[in-house]
Amino acid sequence: MNLESLLSRLRQAILPILEAEGFELVEINFIPQGRNPILRLLVDRKEGGISLGECSRLNTKIGEMLDEQNLIQDRYILEVSSPGLDRPLKNPGDYTRCINRKASFFLSESIKGKMELQGEIKEVTETSVFVHTQDGDIEIPLAKVVKAKQAIE
Repeated sequence: MNLESLLSRLRQAILPILEAEGFELVEINFIPQGRNPILRLLVDRKEGGISLGECSRLNTKIGEMLDEQNLIQDRYILEVSSPGLDRPLKNPGDYTRCINRKASFFLSESIKGKMELQGEIKEVTETSVFVHTQDGDIEIPLAKVVKAKQAIE
């Protein structure tokens, strides 16, 4: 089974557990490393914030389910953790979670003469994020965002 197929099957198996608990899967990675590859899950609440205890509980639940379904044939290490405050913003849901917070944007094309912008996220649509910067309000098409992350103050 190739990596994309494995990740797709893992995602389908894990999502119902996370959704039932009020969490979302931010990122999933399967990292070959030595004898025991690492299955790393970055998990967060839809409104943001997850505790160490919640990560531990999810690790146990997801680990038991994966063992029952035998989705990964060999030994592996399961890591369930928070994506952190400075996690990348990748989709409209990520941006929505950061409304009224500052974020940094790195663009593929300049907007108002700038390739990098920082400002407070005010509104999000499926295709754009609206940001209040020191130079005024700017609409940033998501297709032009190479990288974005919440600014830590």
